[in-house]
This record gives sequence, C-alpha cells and structure tokens, in this order.
Amino acid sequence: MEDIIAVFIPIIAVGGFFAWMISLSPVGRAFAERLKHGPVPRDGGGTAEDHAELVESVEQLRREVAELAERVDFTERLLGQQKAMGQLEKPRA
Repeated sequence: MEDIIAVFIPIIAVGGFFAWMISLSPVGRAFAERLKHGPVPRDGGGTAEDHAELVESVEQLRREVAELAERVDFTERLLGQQKAMGQLEKPRA
C-alpha cells in the first residue's frame, strides 16, 4: 500500500504544478471569467450594428477574393500563351 502512495505523490505534485501554471496563463484567466459570468448565449449576443458590420466585412472579403481570382486567371492565361509560343525565358540565377 505504501508503494502505491509513493507512486502517486510525484504524479499529484507535477499535476498540481501544471494546473497552477495553467491557472496563471491567459487560458486559465479566460476560463475563470467564463465561470464567473456564465456561458455565452448562443443567440449571437451582438447588436444589429455589429451584425451589419460583420456582413459588410464579409462582402468586402468576397469582393477582394473575386478580384484576386481574376488576377490569377489572367496570369495563368498570360503564362500559358508565353509557354505555347516558346517565349518563356529561363529563370535568372
């Protein structure tokens, strides 16, 4: 029985140390704040203004991605034409 206790003492000590270090970290602080204030409501919890701002941000990102896709398509076509015509130069070292 004493051998089992002797094995658990360092395990509990190391586990306690890591639990203490996690409690001091930002993750531990965030967990403590959540325990203090309760769970975040799933209904979004934001205002209509926040929602409108997020929608506008998503739309802006979509426009930028579409523009980048057009640029990539143009570049691929341009490189394809140069390669077909044999005008593609060797890379400079």
